[in-house]
Amino acid sequence: MDVRELAVQQLKTVIDPELGINVVDLGLIYDLQIQDGHIDVLMTLTTPGCPLHDSIAGGVKRALEQIDGIRDVRVQVTWNPPWTPDRMSEEALRQLGYFA
Repeated sequence: MDVRELAVQQLKTVIDPELGINVVDLGLIYDLQIQDGHIDVLMTLTTPGCPLHDSIAGGVKRALEQIDGIRDVRVQVTWNPPWTPDRMSEEALRQLGYFA
């Protein structure tokens, strides 16, 4: 498995505690750059006033730091473009009851 696949697998362990769905399936991860042991993550949250901002962003950082060979993880939270439910995977929509 390559580092990108491992990173996505690790990110799927980070759960939004309010929705109970991982950050990948929620569509919160906008960009993932991996180079020479460094990972830069551009992500968002479901709402700008999310009280769990630090918890979720910190969870992303800690999850990616678990990958062998990764020396540095930088997480940047952005609000542009704003998150919408259209970014969610079919699995996330199913978990929230949008699909039977």
